[in-house]
Amino acid sequence: MLLAFDVGNTNITIGVFDEELLGNFRITTKLPRTSDEFGLVIIDLLRQVNISKDDITDVIIASVVPNIMYSLTSGVIKYFGIQPVVVKSGIKTGLKIATTNPKELGADRIVDAVAAYELYGGPVIVVDYGTATTFDLVSEDATFLAGVTSPGIRTSADALFKDAAKLSEVEIRKPETILAKDTVTSVQAALFYGGLGQTEYIIRKMKEESGYTNAKVVATGGLGKLLSEESKEIEIYNPHLTLYGLKFVHDRCTRK
Repeated sequence: MLLAFDVGNTNITIGVFDEELLGNFRITTKLPRTSDEFGLVIIDLLRQVNISKDDITDVIIASVVPNIMYSLTSGVIKYFGIQPVVVKSGIKTGLKIATTNPKELGADRIVDAVAAYELYGGPVIVVDYGTATTFDLVSEDATFLAGVTSPGIRTSADALFKDAAKLSEVEIRKPETILAKDTVTSVQAALFYGGLGQTEYIIRKMKEESGYTNAKVVATGGLGKLLSEESKEIEIYNPHLTLYGLKFVHDRCTRK
C-alpha cells in the first residue's frame, strides 16, 4: 500500500492507497512534532481504517513547508522502515514545466496539475482553494503553462479579523443575499462573492489569453466545494485531487 502526504501551510493531508484511496486524514501543520510523534500519530490514524504499518510498502511526500520535513521523513523511516519519495525539482512527473523558473513551482501545484491532466485530460485549469487560492493552466500535451496565486479566502478573512478590532470571526458561507444588513452577513457576503467573482474572472481571463476557451476547470481544496457549487466556470470538484496526483507521480517515478 502507498502512504501519501500533502504537507500544506495549514494542514497535512494523508492518504492511503491500494489501487484506490482507502482512507484519508488531516492533521495540523502548525503544531510542532518530533519524528516519534509523527510516526505514532500516523500509525494510530491508519488503525482507524484497519490498516497496519506493516501493510505500507511505499511513501511519497509533497511539501511546501520545509521546516517540518526532517521530522516527518525521519518518523516515516523510523516507524515504517521506508525511505519516502519526495516531490521536488527533477522528479519524473510526466509534466513539462514552461514557467520562467520551474524550481519555484510548489510541489502541491505540480501534483494537482498531474492529477487533473491524468483524470480529465487537457487543456485543464486547476483551482486549489487552500492557504493561497491558485489557478494553474495545463495544455493538451501536459505542459504547465502558467499559474496565478492569490491569498486564500480564509487567509484574507484571518487578516481582516486580526487587523479590524471590532470584527469577530464568522463562518465562511454563502449568505442569503448580498444586500447585507448586519456585520456578520456583510463580511460573509464580501468573502463569498469576492472569492466567487475572483474565480470567475481569473478563469475567463486565463481562457481568453491562452486561447484555450474549451479548457476543463477542476477545483479542489477546503472551500472548493462551496465555490464550485455556485461557479459557472468550475465543472468538476475533486476533494482528493492532490492525493491522487501523489499516487500518479509515485507510480511514474518508481516504474521500471
